[in-house]
Amino acid sequence: MTKNLVAVVPIRKGSQRVKNKNFKPFAGKNLLIHKIKVLKKIKKIDEIIINTDSDRAIQIAKDYGVSFKKREKYFASSECINSDFWSHIAENTDSKFIMFTHCTNPLVKVETYNKIINSFLLKNSNSDSINTVTDVKEFLYLKNKPLNFNPNKSPNSQNLPNIVKINFAVTIISKKLMAQKKTLMGKKPIFYNFDLVLNIFFKHIILLFEINSFSQQKYLV
Repeated sequence: MTKNLVAVVPIRKGSQRVKNKNFKPFAGKNLLIHKIKVLKKIKKIDEIIINTDSDRAIQIAKDYGVSFKKREKYFASSECINSDFWSHIAENTDSKFIMFTHCTNPLVKVETYNKIINSFLLKNSNSDSINTVTDVKEFLYLKNKPLNFNPNKSPNSQNLPNIVKINFAVTIISKKLMAQKKTLMGKKPIFYNFDLVLNIFFKHIILLFEINSFSQQKYLV
């Protein structure tokens, strides 16, 4: 029987920018274990799959009673572009909908996941994906030309156009669309906006040191 909603957590052994980032200490365990424990509390998730080429991640999946998919070498390499990787995940996941979420966004709490899931499932007849986004209130240039402001009449940053960026903390999309279009973004997406400043801070701080004691509760989004 096809499941309704499966959560997929991608873990790549050869992280390019931050070595072993998915196993950095957090909340007394590590990022992957923390994410698994959060996802297991969400009742509408039918299955949790760790998609990985890492033996360590596979062992953690086994220890915590969740599924895993051993990622083929090509799909774990820098040669594989995101679109091909996303399509591959969809083709190998037995579910009507897929929730794609990273363990490097550790401050997303159970209540937020539930709000995102409910927002999508209640409106999926009109929307084909839900994507978490962050506001971009910055002065942007492309090829030495301003994109979102007039340099001669520069506004205050809060008055810049309402541009958002996909932050990939949480995405829900149909398996069919994900496979066919090789995308995590639908044509009629719901944008779920919350501030990921602390998550971005966390990603950068682990470059400097390992966090062994971090009280995250007051910062949950």
